[in-house]
Amino acid sequence: MRIWVDGDACPAVVKDILFRAAERTRVPLTLVANKLLRVPPSPYIKAVQVPHGFDVADDHIVQQIAAGDLVITADIPLASQVIERGAHALNPRGECYSVENIRERLAMRNFLDEMRGAGLATSGPAAFSHGDRQAFANQLDRFLAKHRR
Repeated sequence: MRIWVDGDACPAVVKDILFRAAERTRVPLTLVANKLLRVPPSPYIKAVQVPHGFDVADDHIVQQIAAGDLVITADIPLASQVIERGAHALNPRGECYSVENIRERLAMRNFLDEMRGAGLATSGPAAFSHGDRQAFANQLDRFLAKHRR
């Protein structure tokens, strides 16, 4: 099992949690982004810089993942592709995407996108909070305890 991170928009505090988890559990962690990301020196942590372009980082992740891997992303279409490939998806606020909930999340995302396209104002996500950080850390720990070999 590997952990993949959609690194372009991942909060720094979540990356720090992931760095510590990778070191503690010795699970390989790869951050993928179209910009240079700094990662601590570790045999378990690496960053991959992909070319700029729409969904280039997402496409790289989808091509590289294997069934059972974990992808950290707030990108719902990416999460859907990850689940289709038999991998797991967790957003930076600690919500696990699953076969049971991904269609609903996609439908809501598409609905809000249509509203924005029609000129209706929609609120963005709430500011990242301490509770979000804690929820993410707890979900990650549960996942690693359950799936780590």
